[in-house]
Amino acid sequence: MIKYEEWKDKKKDFFKVDVRHVQGNFFPGLQRRAMTLKAGEGIEVIQTFEPYPLYKEMDMLGYIHHTEKLAENEFHVWFYRTEEKEPEGSAPYRPLALLNYPMIDEDLGRIAADFWQATWQSEKRTLPYEMRLLLSLTNAVGAGRMRQAVRELVKAYIYGLESAALDDVFELLAWNQGIGFFSSEIGPSPLFQAYKMIKTQEQRGISREEICTEIKVKFGEKNQEVQVL
Repeated sequence: MIKYEEWKDKKKDFFKVDVRHVQGNFFPGLQRRAMTLKAGEGIEVIQTFEPYPLYKEMDMLGYIHHTEKLAENEFHVWFYRTEEKEPEGSAPYRPLALLNYPMIDEDLGRIAADFWQATWQSEKRTLPYEMRLLLSLTNAVGAGRMRQAVRELVKAYIYGLESAALDDVFELLAWNQGIGFFSSEIGPSPLFQAYKMIKTQEQRGISREEICTEIKVKFGEKNQEVQVL
């Protein structure tokens, strides 16, 4: 691992992106720019909170990072490219909703980002990631948040959860929510559509890799029942 001290003098020449007042998802543009840079070059990102979701995405492109808090609501992250990697496939459903909170209040944006980091990225968590996704899925169904539930299901499957575990989840949903609710609300939902697609494709002998690709397309951000703006 290259240490920050070895490249910090280069950061004055980094391409600078200030996203503190950008509304919506700025990552696609940032990613396109990042992919054009050579090893030894970098990008500086300025945000009102520490942009945790960017770290993994940029790591997939061959970047390491250094973060500094220069003011109460001003974080600078310098991403330095150590190798020119092509993304092997992006993690589904980046936490785009975090981008909305600074519009309401900058402190709220920082708190939301820190809360997400502590909940989903902290090494202190004991339960496996897929199990936490299933718990989040069932909590979302109980609260009537089908949009969130389908996102958690797709992520869990893409991260390696077996479909047999999803069988158990839906059996318990029928038991706890009741047959009537299951039939009228869960059955017609995109959540159950995603589940049925996985099961049907597996029965047809379609590879897991192909199923993951297809569900990311069909139940991705372009699906109005799933997307978060």
